[in-house]
Amino acid sequence: MRFLGRLLVLGLIMAGVMWFLARPNPMTDADVAGLSGDAVAGEAVFWAAGCASCHMAAGAKDEAQLVLVGGQRFPSDFGTFIAPNISQDPTHGIGAWSLLDLANALKRGVSPEGEHLFPALPYASYAKMEMQDVANLYAFLKTLPADPTPSASHELTFPFSLREGVGVWKLLFLHENWVIDVNLTPTAARGRYIAEALAHCGECHTPRNLLGGMKTSAWLSGAANPSGEGRIPNITPAKLTWSAEEILAYFTTGFTPEFDVVGGHMAHVVENLARLSEADRKAVVEYLAVVPGVE
Repeated sequence: MRFLGRLLVLGLIMAGVMWFLARPNPMTDADVAGLSGDAVAGEAVFWAAGCASCHMAAGAKDEAQLVLVGGQRFPSDFGTFIAPNISQDPTHGIGAWSLLDLANALKRGVSPEGEHLFPALPYASYAKMEMQDVANLYAFLKTLPADPTPSASHELTFPFSLREGVGVWKLLFLHENWVIDVNLTPTAARGRYIAEALAHCGECHTPRNLLGGMKTSAWLSGAANPSGEGRIPNITPAKLTWSAEEILAYFTTGFTPEFDVVGGHMAHVVENLARLSEADRKAVVEYLAVVPGVE
């Protein structure tokens, strides 16, 4: 009995330590002190980060893509995530959020109420964002319209519906380290920033483990499509054998070297990349060339 009692006490201590380590870890006012955003620069961040692709209404076109009403459904092994309203509505959107609130959501996965956000918001990638880009994005978001549509609740299975478990997930998978951590040219380094942080390419193109964390040892080597339809392709040099000019043309026009056209969610990605400067698209192409090939 004495042994069982000690085991129970040890278990309680370990649970307490885990609870302490896995608690939300938001930034403070000091982290955004002195930051001032530029809405023009923030528009480029907005498109590179794919904000509209997930948070516009399904099928929205042209200016309607800037009404970030949410509602798109994203199936996963853990249930279906439903994109929330992130328009400037102060009640049902994020119109009342401060710059610090946005920074905490994007880089720490923490809501203004201090709760863990689910990693369907790709903060495992956005964690690498520069704070100035967060401020620029905030300034641009402030120029967009409000919509009063309430956000729908995620449809997750137990125990994945419990936000407390997200803290443990963050301990394992949330960090600011680069995946491709080698000496790069300035152009390739810019491409790495766009691909690994803003455009969060790894979130779709990298396989995941049983806990939903990206297997960075197989970076960009392809993954099962969460919808259950087909497979997201390997875009490492082992399989993506297009020339640099062909990849750049694809990022610009959506046409492959075989004159096929991009489809599915990747069509939104290409639309976003096409809005960036040609220099940024070339930077992503140069980055992809230095990613280790994975068969």
